[in-house]
Amino acid sequence: MKEHSVATDLVVTCADRLAQAELQRRPTEPLTRQFPQLTLMDAYLIQQANVSRRTRQGERVVGHKVGLTAKAMQELFGVREPDYGHLLDTMILDADEPLDLSELIDPQIEIEPAFVLCRRLAGPGVTVEDVLAATDYLSVCFEVIDSRIADWQIKLQDTVADNGSSARVVLGSQKAPPRRLALDNLATVLELDGRVIETGNTGAILGHPANGVAWLANTLSQFGVALEAGELVLPGTSTRSCRIAGHRNVKGRIAGLGEVSLMLENAPSVREKIKQA
Repeated sequence: MKEHSVATDLVVTCADRLAQAELQRRPTEPLTRQFPQLTLMDAYLIQQANVSRRTRQGERVVGHKVGLTAKAMQELFGVREPDYGHLLDTMILDADEPLDLSELIDPQIEIEPAFVLCRRLAGPGVTVEDVLAATDYLSVCFEVIDSRIADWQIKLQDTVADNGSSARVVLGSQKAPPRRLALDNLATVLELDGRVIETGNTGAILGHPANGVAWLANTLSQFGVALEAGELVLPGTSTRSCRIAGHRNVKGRIAGLGEVSLMLENAPSVREKIKQA
């Protein structure tokens, strides 16, 4: 009972610190530094605690994201396996709606394909073929990630606890049938202020983006959770993420999935905020 109480206290404490960091736009020190005993299971419990907090306040879970699927991202953050987070309705931006950077701490942007499901996916044993059969359509999308951990000094437990560093999602308007394209070989381009800063290929997403969705369905099955019809699933990015503070617009393209764009309303970077305080 005592051990259970200690674990519960840890989850509550960490969830509160992340929630306050997001609310106040002031990052906290890495949880893995504050609590070296933090396990991956603790981290997912912390994530769920804050998702539950938000749903109690009226937000709705509309899907999931898979992170750290590309080698470039795993190398950037020093991890060796994917993670996942929840997408809530308040994270979804209309393509014509500018992103107010003052709402975030130190945002970065990723471009990736987005799967919209028409059938339930329940693991274990979900395959790429199962994912394609359960997909209504795909679109290109931006995921804006934002760490509530200071200066992105994250280990796997930090980003998992922080809901996969999720922040905002912007979907492109084009809808592509899942079997029309070679999804494992689509060229990807990311531009900031009209300059190409990243290129990649969707094959970098675990060999095939649908592998990311299958990994998620199979991982969630351990907790008795399935991916439901109508949900949005982001399988990960094929390029590195890029900081967007100080920029005016972002454009992205994935061959066959079209283009997505986002206007940025700028605010001081997190470093400037700290200096001004």
